[in-house]
Amino acid sequence: MSKIQHLIFKITLIILFTSSISHAELVKPNNGIEPFLVVQIQLRSLKQNDNPKKDNGIEQTWEFAHPNNQKNTGPLERFKTMIKGKSYVMLLNHLDHKVVEIKSDDLTALFEVTVLDKNKVYYKFKWAVEKYIKDGPLKDCWLTTMVSSPMPLGSSI
Repeated sequence: MSKIQHLIFKITLIILFTSSISHAELVKPNNGIEPFLVVQIQLRSLKQNDNPKKDNGIEQTWEFAHPNNQKNTGPLERFKTMIKGKSYVMLLNHLDHKVVEIKSDDLTALFEVTVLDKNKVYYKFKWAVEKYIKDGPLKDCWLTTMVSSPMPLGSSI
């Protein structure tokens, strides 16, 4: 794939992502969505968790959870309870976020995510994404394998 074709593909994905979110359709993992965009999709969805329907953001986040992660945190209803618990509730309906790549290779990527929650308190997370290498519909898709516990950084005021 040439650089221009790759760029057109990325722009198409972004357009599809933004239009899908506005119509309540969940973005499904595919091998064209790169690690940074996986994290962005999850965070943007959590930022507007109940838009366009209740817990849409949590469900979108679940879509990009690695099967091993889903096995440990699921099923979906249990995952929802976990996200709404005190360890991750600051991700729901947060005001802003920043994603910085720490390191990556062909199979893994690690990001530092800073979130400003709705109470104007900053939190930092480590967010790990891994390329799924087993055969099947998720082959070569980037999926979240781990989100650390939050580190409070203090108030923005």
